[in-house]
Amino acid sequence: MTRSGLIHPRDVEAWRRWQGRQAPLRRIRAALRRRPQSVPWLAVRGTSPAILVAVDALTPTQLSSLVRPLALLADLDVAVLAPGRLSGVLPSGDWHWHQPAGHDVVPEALVGVRAVLSVGHHLPNGALAEAWAEKLEAERVVVQHGLLTPHAPPLPANARLLAFSDADAAFAASGRDDILSVTVGSQLLWAAGSKGVALTDDACARLLYLGQLHGAELPRRAKASAAEAFCRAHGAEYRPHPAEGDVASRLQHRLWERAGIGIDREPKPLGEHGRPVVSVFSTGVLEAASLGVPAWVSYPRPPRWLEEFWDRYSMSRWGRRPTSAPPRPEREPAAAVADHVARAAGLQRVEDTSRPSRGRR
Repeated sequence: MTRSGLIHPRDVEAWRRWQGRQAPLRRIRAALRRRPQSVPWLAVRGTSPAILVAVDALTPTQLSSLVRPLALLADLDVAVLAPGRLSGVLPSGDWHWHQPAGHDVVPEALVGVRAVLSVGHHLPNGALAEAWAEKLEAERVVVQHGLLTPHAPPLPANARLLAFSDADAAFAASGRDDILSVTVGSQLLWAAGSKGVALTDDACARLLYLGQLHGAELPRRAKASAAEAFCRAHGAEYRPHPAEGDVASRLQHRLWERAGIGIDREPKPLGEHGRPVVSVFSTGVLEAASLGVPAWVSYPRPPRWLEEFWDRYSMSRWGRRPTSAPPRPEREPAAAVADHVARAAGLQRVEDTSRPSRGRR
């Protein structure tokens, strides 16, 4: 049966329960260790911020989707809810850091906030910012930061989604009438398309397989089996996902190395490899294609949703022509994000020269 949208289109708690069931051992270990809950930090620039940006992780997708627009809001007072004191991460400016007194009370510095920018309310800081937005009656602006599968978390109520494409906008908002969707493109892919990269001399002989053992969308054992079979058959080197730092993943990497499968442990960005890539459904496939690097997807007996995913993003199956670079908007997506969140807060950026965007409620 085909799906035209998310499995959990509205209920974020149902999504969290599903997510928790995918890694029962990790959940048990976390309960036994009883680590204290991380306390977010709040950075404020200016005297009366009208915009709050919620950052949950220092991943390339969140940095490009949330932090890059901050650099284009330099003329406005803003606040950032972060997982720690982001020294050297936030744009230059006079930032004042402090920890919120509690989750139930909106900090006094944020009483003028009229728009909240996040990647959603499924992670701790996004959820806290969403709770504050409700109390403040602020606009919710959600930036799409990754590729969408049916297992993606739902959007907050009455959110404005800034999507990669019209197809993604329709997919994320399927079955809902409270979402305003606007297509701005992907900042990560836009930046990759502005770079380009030269292929290495032995690129065709040294494929790079982008690992995704951490993902919950497909059974871990099946993903490991698919990765091992492909690397053996085509002499590919396995590149672990940054989230593959758990004990089970590290053990799997060592077993593969003993079996003769190369493991790429270099921390350098994907674009610096200059080698063709293969994966199941990694954003890295489109990033590589944007860089001009041959890229494919591969998975034995893919479920229907995965085939639909490949088709929505025009990803080429292994054995066909490489994936084409996705359409690249003329305007930097981060600039469009900055414009939309400024408008949602009732402000106007000095550099704002954008034309009205089409959306749907």
